[in-house]
Amino acid sequence: MLRTNQPFLDYLEELYNKQDKKNITIKSFEKGDKILKQNKVSTKIMLIKSGITKCYFVEENDKEYIVEFLGKGEIIGEIEVIKNVSCLCSIEAITEVTVYSMTIPYFQSLIKSDLTLNNLLLDVFAERIVNTSSRASYQQLHKTEHTLSQLLEVKSKEMEISKEDMAAYLGITVRSLNRALKELELKENNEE
Repeated sequence: MLRTNQPFLDYLEELYNKQDKKNITIKSFEKGDKILKQNKVSTKIMLIKSGITKCYFVEENDKEYIVEFLGKGEIIGEIEVIKNVSCLCSIEAITEVTVYSMTIPYFQSLIKSDLTLNNLLLDVFAERIVNTSSRASYQQLHKTEHTLSQLLEVKSKEMEISKEDMAAYLGITVRSLNRALKELELKENNEE
């Protein structure tokens, strides 16, 4: 539910400390700031140094669907640069966020010359495929209440999530979320 990648963060911190601070800079975002916007051209590759973001699509009917919550060590904007396309989704800060911001030419030169970066990217892409397919099958096989209870567990331990974001992550309306929360509460009360 909250993805992090410590090896990628360690790699980029080392790269940041070795360079002359023109190819990689540190940038901060406030809660609610849009870091990337769906269908807009990205001008940087970023890796989250600290904080939590949500990665989401806005569908044609203006309904938001949260793909994932991203934390430290998660890279953003790389697929768009590799494929030379506009941003596939939006990334929004849900806490204060600090990122390493890398120029596109520098990133492209690293792709051509740095085996460590390429291996880290392969791991990221493989992990995304596994997570997406696992989540899709899980949501097909389990009731909303089951997934909701897991989301509430993460919420209580790691981050604050609004009802709107919880509903968008589960792919349901806020009304359906409220109904599921009520059913979950009744079930817990009956078990006591």
